[in-house]
Amino acid sequence: MQHQLDSYIEKEKNVADQDLFDKKVIALLVEVGELANETRCFKFWSEKGPSEKSVILEEYVDGVHFLLSLGIEKQLRFQPDSTPSSSRELTAQFFELYGVINSFALQPSQETYNRMWECYLKVGQELGFTSENIMAAYSEKNEVNIKRQQQGY
Repeated sequence: MQHQLDSYIEKEKNVADQDLFDKKVIALLVEVGELANETRCFKFWSEKGPSEKSVILEEYVDGVHFLLSLGIEKQLRFQPDSTPSSSRELTAQFFELYGVINSFALQPSQETYNRMWECYLKVGQELGFTSENIMAAYSEKNEVNIKRQQQGY
C-alpha cells in the first residue's frame, strides 16, 4: 500500500526522478515530534493530560507511513528479530528514537533500519497499541492520504 501511495505522489508531484530521502527523514522526525506532542509525556510544566488514544494512534501511523517509505526508498524491509519490552520512560524512548533516526539518516543500512523500527515499535507498545490497532489505523490513514492527493493536497 505504501509503495502505491509513494508512486502516486511522486508521479503526480513530478518528483519521481528526485532523491527524496532527506525530505522523508525530516518528515519522519516531524511526525515523531507530533506524536510526542500528543502524548504530552515531556511536558512536565503542564497539568493537561495526553490527547485521546485515537488521536495518538493517528499520529503514530503517520510515522509508520514514513518508516515504510524510507525502507522502500532504500530497498530495505524490516526484519524483526524480536521487540523486547522496554521499561524506559516514554520521554526517554522518544529521545532514543530521534537518535536512531539520525543514525539511519547518516548510515541507511539494514541494521539501522531494523533498529529504527524496533525503537518505533517499542514506543507503540508503551502507548498500548497492538499490531492489529496499528495495521487497521494505517489502512484507514492510507485511504485518507490517497483521497487528499486526489483532491490536490
